Amino acid sequence: MAESTSSAANVRQGDATTDRLRLDGIAKSFSGHVALDRVDLHVRPGEVHGLVGENGAGKSTLLNILSGVLSADNGTITINGKLANIRSPLQARTSGIAMIHQELQHVPELSVAQNMFLGRSVTRMGGAIVHRKHQEQVALEVLSTLDPNIDPSVPIRTLKVAQRQLIEIGRALMEDAQVIAMDEPTSSLTPAEFQQLARLIEELSAKGVSIIYVSHKMNEIFEVCSRATVLRDGRNITVAELADTNAAGITASMVGRDLVEATHVSHSTNKPVLEIKNLSRGRYVKEATFTLHRGEVLGIAGLVGAGRTELLRLIAGIDRPDWGTVEMRGNLVAGHDPRAAIKAGMGLLPEERKRDGIIRDRPVTSNVALPSFRLFSKLGLIRRKQIADTSLEILRDMDLRPLDINKPIGMFSGGNQQKVIIGRWLAASADIMLFDEPTRGIDVGAKAEIYSLVEKLAAAGKAIIVVSSEMPELIRLADRVLVMSEGSITGELQGDGINESAMLELAIATG
Repeated sequence: MAESTSSAANVRQGDATTDRLRLDGIAKSFSGHVALDRVDLHVRPGEVHGLVGENGAGKSTLLNILSGVLSADNGTITINGKLANIRSPLQARTSGIAMIHQELQHVPELSVAQNMFLGRSVTRMGGAIVHRKHQEQVALEVLSTLDPNIDPSVPIRTLKVAQRQLIEIGRALMEDAQVIAMDEPTSSLTPAEFQQLARLIEELSAKGVSIIYVSHKMNEIFEVCSRATVLRDGRNITVAELADTNAAGITASMVGRDLVEATHVSHSTNKPVLEIKNLSRGRYVKEATFTLHRGEVLGIAGLVGAGRTELLRLIAGIDRPDWGTVEMRGNLVAGHDPRAAIKAGMGLLPEERKRDGIIRDRPVTSNVALPSFRLFSKLGLIRRKQIADTSLEILRDMDLRPLDINKPIGMFSGGNQQKVIIGRWLAASADIMLFDEPTRGIDVGAKAEIYSLVEKLAAAGKAIIVVSSEMPELIRLADRVLVMSEGSITGELQGDGINESAMLELAIATG
C-alpha cells in the first residue's frame, strides 16, 4: 500500500516563512465525537493543493473552520505569517479567504451582480438606495476575464451551473481573495466545463492565488494539483507530492487499505422485464425504444443535457410523455404517474439525492418506508415495529454505517444515504431499479460498496438502469450501454465495445 504513515515530521510539511496559509493543530469535536484531531494544512502562494479523504474524514469540517462557519476547539490559522482570528464568514472574507461550496450559495431571483455584492452592496443617497448600475459595471469588469457572455443584470437562476461557479470565483477576485477553497466544484460539470475550470485555476495560480481543491475524482486532483493532503478519520495521513505518486497510492492512503480493482461480472438473462417503446417528451427525449432484461445492468451515457435524467423520469412516471409506452412483463404501466410505477415494482434513486431522495430530518426508518407505508399498515395503523425490523434486516446486509435506524438520515454520509434509498426499494419489493448518478459526491471507498450492491442486486435478479456521467463507472457496471445525444439514443455498446472513446463518439453525435 503506497502510504506515508504519519510521523509528525512527515505530515507537518511547510515553512512558516513561505506558506500563504497554515492551519496547525486544528481540533474539533461534536457532542463528544472527534471530527478533527490536530489536523495541519499548509498551502504555498500560487499553489493548487488537493484536500482528499473519504466522506467523514473531516474535509468539510476543516473548510468550515477556515471559512468561519465553525470555530475550532484548538489550533491556529496563519495567513502570510500573521495569526488570523476567523470567527465568522465575514472575517474569513476580509482575511482573504473565499469558499466556493459544492451547493452554490445564491439567491435565485436576484441578478448576477446582486449576488456578487450580497452583504456588501454599493449604495448612494446616504445608503438609502442600492447603486445597481455601479454594481453591474464592476461585476461586468470582473466577469469579462472569466466569461464575457455573462450578463450581470440577468437573474442568476437563468445561468448554467458552470457559469454560476464562475460568478463565485469572480466574487472572490472582486474581494481580492488570496486563498480560494473549492469544494467538489465539478460535481455538475461536463468534461469540457471541467477543462475550462482547470484553465482558470492555472491562470489564478500564475497570479499567486492559492487554491484548495476538494474532489473525489482522482483524475482531477492529479490534473490541477501539485500536492495533496490526505485525511482519514479526522487525522492527517500524509502530504503527497503528486508527481511522485499515483491515484492508487492516494486512494490507499484515504481508505487505509488497497482497493481491489474488480472487473465486470454479468448476471444478465434473456428474459425481458421492461420494454420502452417510442417514449418521447418535447426536445428532451425523442422516440426512446429499448428492452431491459432480468439481471441486466443497462448503462445510459451522454453529456449533461443529453436527456438521460429526463428519460428516467418518464419511465418512473414523474413526468408525463407526449407519447410512447412503458411495459413491465408485457403489461402496460397505465397512468404515467409515480404511484403506478411503484405499484408495478419500479424504484428510482434520483440524481439530486438531498433534494428529491430523502427527508433529511426524518429517521432512516421513515425514509425506508416512504413509498410502501401500505405494506406496513393494518386497519389504517402503521406497524412501526415491522418497519424497524425490515429496515434493520435490509440495512445490516448493506453495511449501513453506523447501523442506527433511528438517526436522521441527513446525519449520514452520501454513500450511506444511497444505501438507505436502495434499501427503500428493496423494502417495497421493487424488481426494476433506476439509478441516476448513484455515486455522485461520494468517496472512492463508498463507490466500491455501491458497485458491489449493484452487482448483488443484479445477481438476485433485479433489472437495473444506471445513468452516469463517469464513463469508467459504466464500463465497470454495465452489460450494455445506450448513449444519448440531444434527446435521442444514438447507439448501443456491448461487451468489449463499451469504452470511453466509443461512448464519447456517440455522445457528440447529432440526436
